[in-house]
Amino acid sequence: YLGGDMPTLALNFSRPGAQVLLQYYLFLQLGMDGYRRVQGTTMEVARYLAGEIGKMPDFELWSEDLDIPVFAWRLAVEDASGGARRERKWTLYDLSDRLRMHGWQVPAYPMPDDLSDVTVQRIVVRNGMSHDLATMFVRDLRACVRYLDGLDAPLPSSADGGQGTGFHH
Repeated sequence: YLGGDMPTLALNFSRPGAQVLLQYYLFLQLGMDGYRRVQGTTMEVARYLAGEIGKMPDFELWSEDLDIPVFAWRLAVEDASGGARRERKWTLYDLSDRLRMHGWQVPAYPMPDDLSDVTVQRIVVRNGMSHDLATMFVRDLRACVRYLDGLDAPLPSSADGGQGTGFHH
């Protein structure tokens, strides 16, 4: 240590290191090609999801080009023709709650101080999120939006401008 010899090697973390050790283990088990294949699949699924959500007129993607399998979106400010968007009776917090009823956890939360009036939703695609699951998610997302668009009046959390039961990070 600091120039001396140590008879053993230990990994010490200020937080639990199980995730780091698991990634190291997977890298050893899969090899470079296997690990590249796994990460490539997560990127393909993320691009598919971002593309499908980006096509929906209710949403604007915050990141068009993905470098990592993470992306966020907000409610569209304008409609596809550039005109003012119709008034919605729901928020992303309402959508998050509705998606949770279908078994999906998609957080909705405000941005930091300088953008605190902007609410976004975010998806982190992890290993195991297959194209089939992504297709099911898109189907459920569209169903939730149709349900919320069909409301006659705002939901209570939307009516008070509230943030529903959104995630707090």
